[in-house]
Amino acid sequence: MAKILIVEDEKVLNEAYELILKKEGHKVCVAFDGAKALEMFAEQKPDLVLLDLRMPKMSGVEFLQKANPSKNFPKTKIIIFSNYDDQKEIDAAFEHGASRYILKAWSSPKELVKVVRETLASSDK
Repeated sequence: MAKILIVEDEKVLNEAYELILKKEGHKVCVAFDGAKALEMFAEQKPDLVLLDLRMPKMSGVEFLQKANPSKNFPKTKIIIFSNYDDQKEIDAAFEHGASRYILKAWSSPKELVKVVRETLASSDK
């Protein structure tokens, strides 16, 4: 299966996403802030990043700007998974390499698995 980096500052959510995705057979690594995620991104070279937008030390958009996934890791898919629906911030995330945006509040574990599968399948094409 895929190698997934979860970047989420809320410990309970981070653990829940990790459990759900590991149960699906994925190799999962986690970061609780954008700065740590930046280190792990270069080391792990994940197939997919599940990225929160608002975090301590470095926001999701700042992470994308510095990681530059479109250039440095063009096969890596980035799913923005946030409770914020600030269109300017979402547009900036897409401009810097995000593949998809999902509102956390409206997503169930089943929906998360579906979105991850679809996003990974789209990178196989």
